[in-house]
Amino acid sequence: MVESNSKRQLVIIGGAEDKEGDSQILREFVRRAGGTKANIVIMTAATELPREVGENYIRVFERLGAENVRIVDTETRDDASSSTALKAISNASGIFFTGGDQARITSILKDTDIDAAIHKRYAEGAVIAGTSAGAAVMPDKMIVEGDSQTNPRIETVEMGPGMGFLPGVVIDQHFSQRGRLGRLISALVLEPAVLGFGIDENTAMVVTDTQIEVIGEGAVTIVDESEATYNNVSEILKDEPLAICGAKLHILPHGFKFDLKTRQPILSNGSVANVSVGVG
Repeated sequence: MVESNSKRQLVIIGGAEDKEGDSQILREFVRRAGGTKANIVIMTAATELPREVGENYIRVFERLGAENVRIVDTETRDDASSSTALKAISNASGIFFTGGDQARITSILKDTDIDAAIHKRYAEGAVIAGTSAGAAVMPDKMIVEGDSQTNPRIETVEMGPGMGFLPGVVIDQHFSQRGRLGRLISALVLEPAVLGFGIDENTAMVVTDTQIEVIGEGAVTIVDESEATYNNVSEILKDEPLAICGAKLHILPHGFKFDLKTRQPILSNGSVANVSVGVG
């Protein structure tokens, strides 16, 4: 097992990441999980095709040089107490959640022995990664489902408990490809959360303690409502349009960073950006 460190690291992927070429995002995950000595567990709870999806990732991670890669498939909550699975997780330096249906992840794993074991390894320094549905579950409150390409409304999203690796935020994936700004804003207002992150396909936000770095071909859209001056959520019915005033918007491509403590973008040259665009 790779020696753990004190840093908490997440690789949160917007889906449809490159698996055939340079595989920049998955390569970064393997590197952070220990490189050629990485011991990776693939969590397939989200998908109804666990063997097919899991073996696809095994091929990628082994091509990139990971020493040991295995699938932990949990079809039911009973499987989440498997001694074999718990042992694999206890030895893992990297734990990867595949795409599929995020509600399957939480319904099968939330508040189980495996859930506790994964959080323990995360605290010890194992890198946690997830793509698509695996990205959606990273906060403590997640978007279960919702309409894309629509204006913000209460009925746009359904929220539910997430896995709690990055609390106090909301994450949406396939972001610009599916026009999900409206549902991200709806989720932020309804939850409420201070920060919303929309991650494009083949793009990831890599979280190290309280700093985020964007990698990949798209961008991460950040909506910061910490200084929002108004919303009308208490005044409308669920099918009526939401209003939000005074929120901030940041769009960060590859190489840009974001500080979760100060809620400030960090430019690619390392300087702090203190000017942002207002939404509303």
